[in-house]
Amino acid sequence: MARSNLRHGLNKGHPTTPIPKTVRPSQRKGIQSSRTKFVRSVVREVVGFSPYERRVMELLRNSKDKKARKLTKKRLGTLLRSKRKLEELGNIIQESRRAH
Repeated sequence: MARSNLRHGLNKGHPTTPIPKTVRPSQRKGIQSSRTKFVRSVVREVVGFSPYERRVMELLRNSKDKKARKLTKKRLGTLLRSKRKLEELGNIIQESRRAH
């Protein structure tokens, strides 16, 4: 809201031009670059899945969703991370079904 030269009200105060805020590195944290995405995809292709991920995928195929959620929560620490991992592995299962 632009300030007026008034003493009272919503727009009170000396009129100034706002200085745009600079983006700090801490605010950019977690944003995935195209290079990082590519590197992770190559690593996943070469290395494959960890043993617990294979077990979770098997549980998802056998429609044991609750057991899979419990296992991932135990391994990853929080329910949010667990949900993300289940979503990721579920998408991988669907893609493999489409491919075959």
